[in-house]
Amino acid sequence: MSTDYQKARVALGVRLRELRFSRPGGRLTGTQLAQLLGWPHSKIYKLENGKQTATPEDLRAWADATQQPRAFDELYARLQGFESQIRSWRRQLSSGHRPVQENWNTEISRTRVIHTWQESVVEGMLQTAEYAQHIFTRYAELQNSPRDIDEAVRARMRRQELLYQPGRKFRIIMWEAALHARVCPPSVLSAQLDRLTGAIGLDTLELGIVPFGAPLKIPAANGFYVLDDRLAVTEDWHAELWLEDKDSITTYLKVWNLLRESAVYGTEAQNVINRARRSLCSNEAR
Repeated sequence: MSTDYQKARVALGVRLRELRFSRPGGRLTGTQLAQLLGWPHSKIYKLENGKQTATPEDLRAWADATQQPRAFDELYARLQGFESQIRSWRRQLSSGHRPVQENWNTEISRTRVIHTWQESVVEGMLQTAEYAQHIFTRYAELQNSPRDIDEAVRARMRRQELLYQPGRKFRIIMWEAALHARVCPPSVLSAQLDRLTGAIGLDTLELGIVPFGAPLKIPAANGFYVLDDRLAVTEDWHAELWLEDKDSITTYLKVWNLLRESAVYGTEAQNVINRARRSLCSNEAR
């Protein structure tokens, strides 16, 4: 978790404690507040000490229980301030994957140049519907989120229409590992590899593959995106990190360019994809 995010969460906890102490009807102990709210006492401790991120519902309940309901707007503004950068999957997926995909569609649609690095799965802009369905299913199981898989797939497929709109450039690099990852049945992966081969040559797409044996100037770490020069987005298991400051965007573009030096394109990229296909067929024949 980023230092700035944690500092903001601790600061919010301090403010919550102040509200508990300054309750017009008399100061409450943590135990008393927990009883009023029907929460375990540990939750009071975690929120006040920046060990847990409050939900908007938590903040509303806290403001009401401390007899200071007008404080909710301030508390919620604080929460939005640091949640705008750290977007937890638990919150984002509370209504399913489709809203997340539609929000991402909006961001991509207003972007002219997209730099992408993917180290473990095929980039969403190039996924087949069947491959995407398996990806969404895996993450829905992990996050225990609503199963709106078909709607999410349709939203992702709509985004791919942007590949055929002139004036955009999708500069995508993937590690060869993404071509071998068995996150779906072999038949689905085979069709996905065919899709990648067919996409090479689109005038809006620059697709590079970093082969396993390529020397790396920087370790292949988490996937990320840079949208024009305004936003960098990277993912982890618990959240997405959205960064709008110039220094962060510059860092991610520098990482992307270092990875690009290890990538192959055109016929050489097709050869790497074909090698993955042959490996897949060989393993299935055993």
